[in-house]
Amino acid sequence: MAARYDTVSFLSDYGTADEFVGVVKSVLRSLAPHAAVIDITHEIPPHDVRAGGLCLARACQYLTAGVVLAVVDPGVGTARRALAVEVGGGESVLVGPDNGLLAPAVALVGGATRAVLLTNPDLRLPAAGATFDGRDLFAPAAAHLCNGIPLGDLGEDIDPALLRPGVMPLTRVEGGAVVAEALWVDRFGNVQLNVDPAEVAEFGPRIGVEWGEQSRTGTLAVAYGELSAGEVGLVVDSYGLLSIALDRRSAAEELGLGPGSQVTLRALADDPLVDVAPPVPITLRARTSPSGAG
Repeated sequence: MAARYDTVSFLSDYGTADEFVGVVKSVLRSLAPHAAVIDITHEIPPHDVRAGGLCLARACQYLTAGVVLAVVDPGVGTARRALAVEVGGGESVLVGPDNGLLAPAVALVGGATRAVLLTNPDLRLPAAGATFDGRDLFAPAAAHLCNGIPLGDLGEDIDPALLRPGVMPLTRVEGGAVVAEALWVDRFGNVQLNVDPAEVAEFGPRIGVEWGEQSRTGTLAVAYGELSAGEVGLVVDSYGLLSIALDRRSAAEELGLGPGSQVTLRALADDPLVDVAPPVPITLRARTSPSGAG
């Protein structure tokens, strides 16, 4: 008997200004009233498949078992494939477009055990246009899975190895320095890098940070509150990656960093305090009294 899921975790680039999210959730409710819907986020930048894939990858290991509905779909209405991807031997199923959005999360949870195309015309909503597959195709598929429909009833099987891969940038080493990329900026302005802390472990507690024409000294810190005013921190974030941070201020805004920014991390010379202004010499002299003073 097929699994009957009771949770749908929902991610999209729909935002909340329009009715899109509410309509999709209403379709889910009407077709699978027992299923709870958890909003991962709907604030992925429009059409940004890479950002959606990274967000889903960050979240996936903490999501409740069930159906994951992910829709960032700039190719909606075209020949791009629509998928349901089983992971964990059926513990969860990811539903969404085959454009690289699902691939990073699938890889992080151990790979796909089965994948099918959403080609059964009887399991989608009729629609006048082809621009809202979140409502007409993906939500019905997610709901039917919650109701216990076998995965194979959604459409034909495909080889999971043929799923379109996500774009996950890797670091590289140049001249002893680690060349990295900013993956994500959270709402506090912390800038997550694609850097495992082990990659810079030999650099010591203070590390040169370079981007564009700028350079600063970054201090490794466990918590944001360890940083002094104006100090640039390199903090291991909650996902185990290195992030550039300032204490209670936006590192992204003040340093001019954003997703896709190239950042180079390098070991410093013998004097690690390169960001500290040199002391200004002060000469002490005896004070002279004004003429005629007693």
